[in-house]
Amino acid sequence: MQNNPLIQQQLEAWIQENKGHAILGTTAQYIPALGNIDPSLLGICMVDEDGHYYCAGDTDKEFTLQSISKALTFIALSCHYGLEFVLERVDVEPTGEAFNSIIPFEIHRPNKPFNPFINAGAITVSALLPGPTSQKKYEYLLSFLESLVGHPLEMDQEVYDSEWKTSHRNRALAYYLKEANFLEIEVEEALDIYISQCSIKISVKDLALIGLIIAYDGYNPITKVKHFSDEIAQVAKVLMVTCGMYNSSGNFAAHVGIPAKSGVSGGILAAVPPKLHSQTYEFRAGAGIGVYGPAIDATGNSAAGTMMLRQISKEWDLSIF
Repeated sequence: MQNNPLIQQQLEAWIQENKGHAILGTTAQYIPALGNIDPSLLGICMVDEDGHYYCAGDTDKEFTLQSISKALTFIALSCHYGLEFVLERVDVEPTGEAFNSIIPFEIHRPNKPFNPFINAGAITVSALLPGPTSQKKYEYLLSFLESLVGHPLEMDQEVYDSEWKTSHRNRALAYYLKEANFLEIEVEEALDIYISQCSIKISVKDLALIGLIIAYDGYNPITKVKHFSDEIAQVAKVLMVTCGMYNSSGNFAAHVGIPAKSGVSGGILAAVPPKLHSQTYEFRAGAGIGVYGPAIDATGNSAAGTMMLRQISKEWDLSIF
């Protein structure tokens, strides 16, 4: 079965229509290595259950996972220790505060971080990865991600160094977590693994494949390999809908309606579950989507990428709602 040329043409047209929306954002200036990237870049890749890839725009550019890694680390940790273990240490509730805010701890004083997608929860989850050192924890996560994408991955050392030098808020959060007994390792170790996972380089094609696996509840329909349980995938998708797009998660759910996780590098991972009752033919059996547009809006999401996903979801009836 061949790729559908009409789908390819449509994606290329939507790339051109949405590139201009990059002016609604700017690159992440607070991380110097990200701030220097060309803000006009925009690329997308979609993959279906038969392994057909449809890629358009700037798809040859690798970028770092940043906060997309939070969803993947949550899944990796749940695979190793079990979902119950993880949910005993981090909740699944939205906060309504910025992803790097310390306010929820000061006001609500929860007995655990609200969810694994805010920085406090993500640092907690990262610190729990198996391994006696931050390096071993990183290697475990990297091996898990490589099993999903099917090839070696590596860290962007320049981005890691840039984040390490400017990670003052995250360092403050980590010290707060340590004082509140949420961290079982030292602050610097926790920061090392967290910044390392954020600095892993990825492509939109890789993100699309991971999105497909999540859409299929941990099963890769192309390789016929089951990577993680239905239950883990379902909780991950709920978190992606409710917390995956920072403080725009509700708006994104209403107007796009696809489980997604974004990062301040401009990447977006999206998982489109099968929707066989859809009135359109395109991707009725589900799909994975990877998007890259480094100009991010005020909430930290790719400005052009979000607008493009809104258009795609509407035109192809991909919303889960």
